[in-house]
Amino acid sequence: TALLTVPTPGRGFTDLTAEATNFIKDVHARDGALTLFIRHTSASLTIQENADPSVLADLTTALSRLAPENAGWTHDTEGPDDMPAHVKTMLTGTSLQIPVLNGNLVLGTWQAIYLIEHRMRPHRREVVLQFIGSNQ
Repeated sequence: TALLTVPTPGRGFTDLTAEATNFIKDVHARDGALTLFIRHTSASLTIQENADPSVLADLTTALSRLAPENAGWTHDTEGPDDMPAHVKTMLTGTSLQIPVLNGNLVLGTWQAIYLIEHRMRPHRREVVLQFIGSNQ
């Protein structure tokens, strides 16, 4: 188990694939599963396409349309982007599980692991990585 601290630049996607791959190598994983869990309610995790950056831009737009800032939210203590961030986290999720086979993450060719920052300003996010399985 390890704790990864991720600085985000503000709203958008941060690729964590290299960090997850390095963790699997560091723990000498062979076969099993990697779990990632984000310890926040206004940021989330997802697996998405890593080839065309316009996919991530369009996903950011889609999430903003699903939970706009000007929807008349009651919870606005931390600003107008806070409640929409909670909704986006609920829609996308706080944990992932990825198979590990022969010491490698079993991701598809165009898949990457992303932290999605739903707030406008930069944050430092914590992601727990845990491997369960056999070691080399």
